[in-house]
Amino acid sequence: MSQSFKTDLLVIGAGPAGYTAAIYAARASLKPILVAGLQPGGQLTITTDVENYPGFAEPVQGPWLVEQMRLQAEHVGTEIHYDLITSCDFSRKTEDGYFRLEADSGAIYLARTVVIATGAQARWLGLPSEARLQSGGVSACATCDGFFYRGKRVAVVGGGNTAVEEALYLTHHADHVTLIHRRDTLRAERILQERLFANPKISVMWNTAVEEVLGSGKPETVCGLSLRNTVDGSLDTLAVDGVFIAIGHTPNTGPFRGQIACDEEGYILTTPGSTRCSVEGVYAAGDVQDKKFRQAITAAGTGCMAALEAEHFLAGLPASVP
Repeated sequence: MSQSFKTDLLVIGAGPAGYTAAIYAARASLKPILVAGLQPGGQLTITTDVENYPGFAEPVQGPWLVEQMRLQAEHVGTEIHYDLITSCDFSRKTEDGYFRLEADSGAIYLARTVVIATGAQARWLGLPSEARLQSGGVSACATCDGFFYRGKRVAVVGGGNTAVEEALYLTHHADHVTLIHRRDTLRAERILQERLFANPKISVMWNTAVEEVLGSGKPETVCGLSLRNTVDGSLDTLAVDGVFIAIGHTPNTGPFRGQIACDEEGYILTTPGSTRCSVEGVYAAGDVQDKKFRQAITAAGTGCMAALEAEHFLAGLPASVP
């Protein structure tokens, strides 16, 4: 028979947003349950040196940082379940006022409030060499990693707003940025394109696709790219010290589609200045609702907001039934 768990606050996701929500909720004596999902730690698990999270004079490793968050959440009373929420019904509640959610294990979770902090995944090119070098010069976040490429040459892959914004940002650190796009026109907004073309530190390679990320040394780090012309099929190489993949992100909102309001890309819509979703008692924090900043510190901030808003909402309800 399936197990059933009942809680005032269910946190879904184990990244900075989820752990922060759980920490605040536990300290408010809400006895939260956190369901960790497929990738506990989120994007921090594939991040090496973290220099922009406040509180550390020296760089820290992403996996270590998120492990400290987990330990802190447990220390203050969070109950962590290593499972995956697969379905939910936010359209109705049980007679005593609980949402019902189901997990991959078959477990049933009954929660008076829910914080969705399932994050978003960067879209990758799907190359084995790209995956192999994700800790050696392949990145999906210029704001996170651009600082490490001071005085170096880097490439950005993509043709939309994100790619152009990443390329422009990287010019503050790198000596030269090459934007690689598989078509002959960009999808980015016109004003961004004008800034791109006016920047002397940026060059564009049109009709070009990345065939392979080249690495060298021990430990292996990016040294270049193998490129293919999408028009005539000719091959070329480009020497770079790092490559930023900027072809978009996919929010992890599968189980919640059709249950709460999302935008056309699948990001959860929240009330401006709040983490409230379209369903009362449901909140969203972190990259699952933020497609602009996508930083660990902003995710943690919205996790805090979600827990505080959930606590305030619960305070207006009758006491829960054990």
